Amino acid sequence: MRLVTIDDVRAAEKAIEGFAVRTPLLHAAWAGDLWLKAENLQPVGAFKIRGAANALARLPEGAGVITHSSGNHGRALGYAAARRGVPCVVVVPDTAPAAKVAGIRDTGAEIIMVTPAERFSATERLTAERGLVLIPPYDHPDVIAGQGTVGLEILDQSSDVDTVLVPVGGGGLGSGVATAVKALAPTVRVIGVEPELAADAEESLRAGELIAWPQEKSYRTIADGVRTGLSELTFAHLKARLDDIVTVTEAEIRSATGELARRAKLVAEPTGALTTAAYLRYGSEWGRAAAVVSGGNLDPELLAELVTAS
Repeated sequence: MRLVTIDDVRAAEKAIEGFAVRTPLLHAAWAGDLWLKAENLQPVGAFKIRGAANALARLPEGAGVITHSSGNHGRALGYAAARRGVPCVVVVPDTAPAAKVAGIRDTGAEIIMVTPAERFSATERLTAERGLVLIPPYDHPDVIAGQGTVGLEILDQSSDVDTVLVPVGGGGLGSGVATAVKALAPTVRVIGVEPELAADAEESLRAGELIAWPQEKSYRTIADGVRTGLSELTFAHLKARLDDIVTVTEAEIRSATGELARRAKLVAEPTGALTTAAYLRYGSEWGRAAAVVSGGNLDPELLAELVTAS
């Protein structure tokens, strides 16, 4: 299995110009030596635009695309496809947050709602029926390379960073960031973060083999963006390049989401708050840490609940 290289990530950096923005690295002095990579400030509210735009750039002109997504990747692909003037279909599990579904719809993409169990089979069927090109959320080298540009920017913005923290769901972001960071700054640690209630990647990496969790188990977490498990491709990247992986509780995720809004003035969805939650729990071990705030797309009611919670 070929792993993505730093050359792939460098090429992606050029391919996504005009689609993704260079997000700031903000000092969260209230938490210590923590720096927040604010990917929630991307045009689609999440880092996913990087991988989606890079994968789309590799396709022939006019090729229509399809994906399956609980929200952020579908919105990113819909946005990039609209910019290129090509059709986009997004298969969405009916458990996806309403705000994320609305974000996909706003791009003009066609939405197909299915049960979580039908997510992959429906996508496969529609891909064949309509002659579309599948760009999955994470199980694709071009997507991984695009996400790796987050790592390039962090190293450029903070040459003395000790640790980079990334949320882990399907593993595309962690795979890409670890590829970039370990190639350019091998002594910098890259640590993945998962909810305790969706810790299939931690179990897999500890066991040395890919272990899948049933959907009803991983869907318990509030962090909807990391309810999906690793693929063989992302597992291979994380096994080779990730330094460690830790977990946080639901209470810690909720608290960190509120802290980011109140003290950093950043709207983060629970998945985007995973890395801050981990730093607040383990940060004394990590020196200067850059935490990827992966996205900020959440329902207003949930945001209000988490911001006002004590």
